Amino acid sequence: MRIGAFICNNSEYFENFITRCTYHSNAIEGSTLSYADTYAIIFNDNSFKINAEPREIYDAINHKYALSYIINNLNIELSERLIKDIAIQINKNTNEIDGYRTSQVYIRGAEYIPPAPQQLNQMMMYFVYNYNHTFYDDIFKKTAEKHIEFERIHPFSDGNGRTGRLLINYEMLRNDFPPIVIPKERRTEYFSYIADADVEKMSQLFSELSNEEYQLMKKFGYDDTNNLSLESNKHSR
Repeated sequence: MRIGAFICNNSEYFENFITRCTYHSNAIEGSTLSYADTYAIIFNDNSFKINAEPREIYDAINHKYALSYIINNLNIELSERLIKDIAIQINKNTNEIDGYRTSQVYIRGAEYIPPAPQQLNQMMMYFVYNYNHTFYDDIFKKTAEKHIEFERIHPFSDGNGRTGRLLINYEMLRNDFPPIVIPKERRTEYFSYIADADVEKMSQLFSELSNEEYQLMKKFGYDDTNNLSLESNKHSR
């Protein structure tokens, strides 16, 4: 069974994965929601009493639907339209956008300054073209390199981190690899790799986290008997 199908068909793992992915990705961006709060919001569990800002509630709901969107569109080649659709969903009801940013942005705590808005159309066109037409021997190197490139382009006025992390799992699941959940506890390490454009260390982080997810999936009943092992199938389109 392909991993995307396993996620959709195993309700216990589905809830676990969606909640973890949403909780940690939003926490990396500063959300104060607890794991339990996140679960209650995105799966409508009224047994929990939620005390949260409206923005954090929207962020949790938006991330759930954006993640579901990529899981349901793994058969589609990456395009600017797909990237924009993810970002639009991420920003729904909080910072409504309809495309790339139109003003200069700065990344807090980083020396690197993202490109000017007038450069974005061409840069994103090249980003998508190279994404789809460059062969990599190692999927973790591809996801690391492209994730760092995307975050440094910073094409949207908000939601770039969450959108970029969803694109990581678009690539992993599209190639039938266990997804990646970056823990909020590794936030500083993760941001330093983006700031330093350190593809090697980011690649190692992604490999480690994907393998951890693989072990967790097996606890939820995933059987990869008919699949190649992770180590023997690292290449990516």
